[in-house]
Amino acid sequence: MSNLLDINGLNIEFPTRRGTIRAASNVSLHVNAGEVLGLVGESGAGKSTVGNAIIDLLEKPGRISAGSIKFHGEELRDKDADQMRRIRGDRIGMIFQDPQTSLNPLMTIGAQLVETIEKSTKIRGRKADRHAVKLLEQVGITEAVARLKAYPHQFSGGMRQRVVIALALAGDPDLVIADEPTTALDVSIQAQILDLIKKLCKERNLGVIIVTHDIGVIANIADRVAVMYRGVIVETGDVAQILGAPKHEYTRSLIAAVPRADTKLERFTSVDYIEGTTNNFKRIDIQNHWLGETSKQDYDGLALEVKNLDLSFVLQNAVFKRNRRMLKAVNNVSFSVQQGETFGLVGESGSGKSTVARLIAGLYRPDAGVIKVFGANVNTIKKSRANLSERQALQMIFQDPFSSLNARMRVLDIVAEPIRFYRLTNSESETRRIVQDLLDHVGLGAAAELRYPHEFSGGQRQRISIARALASRPRLLICDEPTSALDVSVQATILNLLKDLQQELGLTMLFISHDLPVIRQMCDSIAVMRHGEICEVSDADAFFNSPKHPYSKHLLDLMPRMDLIKP
Repeated sequence: MSNLLDINGLNIEFPTRRGTIRAASNVSLHVNAGEVLGLVGESGAGKSTVGNAIIDLLEKPGRISAGSIKFHGEELRDKDADQMRRIRGDRIGMIFQDPQTSLNPLMTIGAQLVETIEKSTKIRGRKADRHAVKLLEQVGITEAVARLKAYPHQFSGGMRQRVVIALALAGDPDLVIADEPTTALDVSIQAQILDLIKKLCKERNLGVIIVTHDIGVIANIADRVAVMYRGVIVETGDVAQILGAPKHEYTRSLIAAVPRADTKLERFTSVDYIEGTTNNFKRIDIQNHWLGETSKQDYDGLALEVKNLDLSFVLQNAVFKRNRRMLKAVNNVSFSVQQGETFGLVGESGSGKSTVARLIAGLYRPDAGVIKVFGANVNTIKKSRANLSERQALQMIFQDPFSSLNARMRVLDIVAEPIRFYRLTNSESETRRIVQDLLDHVGLGAAAELRYPHEFSGGQRQRISIARALASRPRLLICDEPTSALDVSVQATILNLLKDLQQELGLTMLFISHDLPVIRQMCDSIAVMRHGEICEVSDADAFFNSPKHPYSKHLLDLMPRMDLIKP
């Protein structure tokens, strides 16, 4: 019996003015019906390129220069554009990484589903409407009839991903390619999406290729795993063998970089695989440095104190207060952070974590409560130059390094902006020297100052964000999901960098994440949030070893467990 999908000797090239780039080299894979194949590797390894090549969606001028792609024994490379258009959706479904950009914001969910159903099947009219409702119910969306009239922005990230899965299933395909389907989703939503894919795989006898950089996802869903590095498959095997007893050195280094949840380590193992070697990220030394001026400031109290914090958002305004619909985003939140401590804030999407961070940073004003940063009340600090010293003590690293940097500014001006705003130097030449030094310390090199954000990878952009945050010489750093969209090796390097900076500068950090193993490695104390409230505040070790609140136990139970994989 032949495999559902057979790929043999696949080469993918991208011609450029500077020569031809080989994105995939001699790739051979197979997928059976009812099986989940995990395709894992770092960003740029060629995973998504292979997935796009299967369904003839390679970006121009990309091309397949050699090899075979057989689906149900038919050679897909022999198909013309019209034939491939019918195969996409009808027989091969695609779940793209970002549901926000996969869905048309101007069309209702129902309109998009019905359009896909009518183009992929012979179902029309009211039957298509009923089929759309059935698909939404299959992917776990309640009140499906009413939801058909909603727009994408009215759904959460996890709900939008469920809609994208429904669209991929609309043509009743035999094979589904899922490209990073759980990136940036919190642990509970991730578990729901993975369970849903596994359930649909078995019920429909689907073949699934799941493309991901998340080893934890692979551990929880895949039957077999293929590891890619620089366009080459370096190892293929059963999930237990690959994760439990990997043979290739790159696979071993990749798995070693995954944050552990069972014990706290001093540093993350960084992946720097060159000719079979794995090197740890070098520590930095910035004693008696311009940045070190921060740690010389004397203060004996708490770095951060939050008391009885409240904030509500208006969902539906009205003249009379009784007719207004309000969302209680933050409800009576209180916690404190010691100087030099890393305090973790965890919870599901919508729990209020980022809202609390924005309140502390002064981006929102609370309805009630007190926020003190190094003794200064944030609520009473006016936005004037007289209060610059209080305001510059706190800086924030945002989740998305793509949207948090001005695409029209060079890196020099991006990093120099806080220095100029707070008037920390007396000349442009000194400002430029400091920017170059900051770029060196975050591992980008001084030459990066003349480039634009689009010329950097996601991990490099996050380094730029860190350099910008450090430029005002802060004492408190708020890190809002700083590594959620980065692959495991880049994540390890960024987190090691933050650890180094904290130790050298005596920084205090508020670290927000839905990734519990990362929280375990980074934080000294943890607060768990749910529905805008604090459920539990605990020492990190006590939280992971013996959580007190039922919701904390629920989150820990959902956490991906690689230690359960046995070869």
